[in-house]
Amino acid sequence: MAVQPDDVLDACGLPCPLPLLKAKQALARLVPGQLLEVRATDAGSWRDFATFAEHSDHILENREQRGETYHYWLRKAGTTDT
Repeated sequence: MAVQPDDVLDACGLPCPLPLLKAKQALARLVPGQLLEVRATDAGSWRDFATFAEHSDHILENREQRGETYHYWLRKAGTTDT
């Protein structure tokens, strides 16, 4: 993915559900519209991130597997207008 994320979370080596929990914490620190990239090695994170995006207002812009590492790009929900 060519888009530059606003923050990168390395959750490699963390077991389920920690990658998603750490991603939620990282999203809380971003402003609406910013992009978070998450890297994880837990195979269950593939399903977890898709389900999270379906049940939240955040947008799962893309996800891909590169070898043993899963990459997710989440856009924080909300408007950037003040």
